[in-house]
Amino acid sequence: MTVEPNHIYQYSLINALMAGIADTGIKVSDFTTKGNLGIGTFTKIQGELVLLEDQVYQLQASGDVRVAEPEEQLPYAVATNFVPQRTVQAVFKNKDDLDRVLDEFDNHAANLFMSYRIDGTFSYLKARTVRGQEYENQPLAELGSKQAVQEYENVEATVVGFRTPSAWQGFMVAGEHMHFISKDKKAGGHILEMISKGEVNVGVAVVHNVHIELPTSEKFNAAKMQTDSAGIGGIEG
Repeated sequence: MTVEPNHIYQYSLINALMAGIADTGIKVSDFTTKGNLGIGTFTKIQGELVLLEDQVYQLQASGDVRVAEPEEQLPYAVATNFVPQRTVQAVFKNKDDLDRVLDEFDNHAANLFMSYRIDGTFSYLKARTVRGQEYENQPLAELGSKQAVQEYENVEATVVGFRTPSAWQGFMVAGEHMHFISKDKKAGGHILEMISKGEVNVGVAVVHNVHIELPTSEKFNAAKMQTDSAGIGGIEG
């Protein structure tokens, strides 16, 4: 299967996770055919996901990282066949500096998507991982108060992320949504804050083709979905 460069594939919706629809999804083996870079979560919202090259990693609330099995399912996941249109060197004094870097790359892409990969050493990373649902259809927003938060210093890592236009809130996470995995594959999570140690390499691509595959399950179609921007902001940081 040939995957076009810098197209986005997404399975399901953030609104579905917010409604707690997370018991089935796309198989890992199928998801890895959709691209070489991605993020998401696992069934029952157990931890965070990083797709890097041809491998899917589960970033667990315990702080551990494991390689996902081909038959495991992903209730929400986003991938792209990432081919950077440009790679720049940048210094991050905080997470918000990423928007500056992306705007400098293309300041006419406010209503388009951007994908990016950041490689380098970070003097500080603060990240969270969701512990997983405690009962069936537990909403994602409810898990926010119980998420595991870890802080890392002087870690060499890869950051994988997407910037989504504000009009797409609920379909995806509007604004920045990024996960990291350490170079030694022993740590990772959803980034809440980051400070680079000097310059890091930032590969960027603008995306204007998006394919969303929706679940067909009874639970998905019965769910009462709505866009809860405050709830998404609270869980996503």
